[in-house]
Amino acid sequence: MHRAKTSQLLQQLVFVGPSTLFFAIIIVIPFLLGMYYSFTDWNGVSNQAGWVGLDNFRQILLEDAKFRTAFWFTVRFTVVGVVLSNMLGFILAYFLTQPLKSRNVLRTVFFMPNVIGGLLLGFIWQFIFVKGFSSIGATTGLSFFKLPWLGDEITAFWGIIIVFVWQTAGYLMVIYISSLTNVPQDILEAAAIDGASRTQVLRQIMIPLIMPAVTVCLFLAISWSFKMFDLNLSLTKGGPFGSTESVALNIYNEAFVNNRYGLGTAKAFIFFIIVAAVTSLQVRLTKSREVEA
Repeated sequence: MHRAKTSQLLQQLVFVGPSTLFFAIIIVIPFLLGMYYSFTDWNGVSNQAGWVGLDNFRQILLEDAKFRTAFWFTVRFTVVGVVLSNMLGFILAYFLTQPLKSRNVLRTVFFMPNVIGGLLLGFIWQFIFVKGFSSIGATTGLSFFKLPWLGDEITAFWGIIIVFVWQTAGYLMVIYISSLTNVPQDILEAAAIDGASRTQVLRQIMIPLIMPAVTVCLFLAISWSFKMFDLNLSLTKGGPFGSTESVALNIYNEAFVNNRYGLGTAKAFIFFIIVAAVTSLQVRLTKSREVEA
């Protein structure tokens, strides 16, 4: 009996031990160090970090107007980005599960933007917004293409939304496709025999049955949009006048541009708590609506 337990423990150490060790080194230890530095005034370079207690958190919550502006932008961006990316991903998945000859090619085309890195994608779209749209506007005379897409607060917001949705909808489409193809055909056939319309089948049968996919897609979209950094940095750098600065970019600027690492990690800790609370609430709410076929 003792030998069996020892053998089982040895197997766990061999197979799970390395991944647990790397997880602790890469995730757990930096997270704990970040929590510690959030209570200090460390500048990220000095060997000494003075303990300041809750002063960083007090300054962020009561005095830091830039952080509140960045947080409000991130909330608006998250709401709009999550809704639009999931709607587009589901619409693409619904049509690409129909008997179309080119559906495999179209699936690949719509998924490809997700393969491109965020910084590279941002610089490509920056060129499109600045040079491409202005050239089209000059040729066609359409006012839509003459807008200052990255130079105005409102249009810059929608410019980032367009790129974010264009990049992420294809990934969510794949998840929705896998869920839609697993909907039992006998249920759909029974609904068609009973005279249900396509809209009724979609709303009353298909959507409730794919709620597990909705839970996953909402969770991914919320986490992506809250943590959005590379698109923000490459497209607008938070401009104009900080109106499109996300929380992630604000934390980066605080820690690595202003050399206030302690204050930056305090912002990151607050942000972590908010994102964890929002995603936990979302998962609980959507899981409560899941049904079994």
